[in-house]
Amino acid sequence: MKRLVRRRSVLSPSPTAMALSYLVLVTWTFVVLFPLYWIVVTSIKLPIHVIQGPLYLPYVDFQPSLHAWRYIFFDLRNFTLRPYFNTVVVSLASSTLALVLGTAASYGLLRFDYRPRLGAIVTFVGCLALAIGGVNLGMPWQLAVIAAAALFIVLLQTIGRRFKRSLGSNDIAFWMISTRMLPPVAVVIPIYVLFQQLGLLDTRTALIITYVAVNLPIVVWLMRDYFMSIPIELEESATVDGASWYRVFWSIVLPLSVPALVATFLVVLVFAWNEYLLALFLSGAEAQTLPLTVAGQYGTRGPEWWYMSVLVLIMIIPVIGMAIALERYIARGLLVGAIKG
Repeated sequence: MKRLVRRRSVLSPSPTAMALSYLVLVTWTFVVLFPLYWIVVTSIKLPIHVIQGPLYLPYVDFQPSLHAWRYIFFDLRNFTLRPYFNTVVVSLASSTLALVLGTAASYGLLRFDYRPRLGAIVTFVGCLALAIGGVNLGMPWQLAVIAAAALFIVLLQTIGRRFKRSLGSNDIAFWMISTRMLPPVAVVIPIYVLFQQLGLLDTRTALIITYVAVNLPIVVWLMRDYFMSIPIELEESATVDGASWYRVFWSIVLPLSVPALVATFLVVLVFAWNEYLLALFLSGAEAQTLPLTVAGQYGTRGPEWWYMSVLVLIMIIPVIGMAIALERYIARGLLVGAIKG
C-alpha cells in the first residue's frame, strides 16, 4: 500500500495519483468530445431516428443514412452555399487585414515612443462627433468630413496646444484592448446607422470593416506581448549594420514571429467565423453568414430541423482542421510570449 501512495521522485507522482489524474482526464475528455460525437451521429440519422429518442451507436441502434447531407448539398444548396461563401470571404479577409494592421501597430507601439497630446485627442474626438451629428442631420457625409477636418486643424493650432499633458504607448495599447470590454450590443446600433448612411448595409464590405475594427485590439495585444520576448539586441545589431526599421521588421522580427502570427490569426479567425450579433444587424439576404443560417433553424418546425447538425459540422470542420494542421505553431505562439525572465 505504501508503494501505491509514495512518490517516486519530485517530478514523478505516485501510482495512485497518476491513476486519479488519468481518470479525471478521461472523464473530462469524454465531456468535451461527446457533443461533437452527438452532432456527427445526428447528421447520419433519418428524421424518424432523431424523433424516436437517444440512439447512440450506428449499425447497432440505427442504420446510418446520408439523407441529411444530400438534403443540404442538393435540395438546399442555394440556401447554404451563399452564407457559407460569405462566411469564408468575410472571415479570411477580415482576419488577414486585422493581422496585418495589428502586427504593424503592435510593433510600432512597442519600439517607438508615441506622445500624443491630450488636447489633440479631445479635439479629434469632438470634431468626429460633430461630423457624425452633421450626417445624422442630413448633411452629405463628404461635406461633413471636410468640415470636421478643417475645424480640427484650426482648433489644434489654438485650443489643442493649451493642453500639455500627453499619453504614452502603453496608454494607447491599454485603450485599444479596453474597447473589447465594451459589450457589442452597446455599439451595434450606431454601427448600423453608420453603414446605413454610407449605403453599405447587407454587404460583405460592411462586415469586413466591422470585424477588422473589433478584432484589431486582440491582434495588437497578443502580438505586442510576443514582440516583448524578442531580444532587442538583435534589432539594434541590424540597425548598426545599416538596416532600416522596415528592413529589421520584415527580415528579422516577422520570421521570428511566425508561431505568434499563426496563433493570432487562428484566434481572430475563430472570432470572425462565429460572430453572430454584428452579422445579425448588418447583413440580410445577400451578406448573410452561416452562424445566422444555423441559428435560424432553432425555430424550424417539422422533420426538417434535424439537418442543423450538418450545418454545424460544416461550420466547425474547417476551423478544427486548420487548428490541427497548425498545432505546433499555435502552441509555440501562445506560450512563448508568456515566458518572462
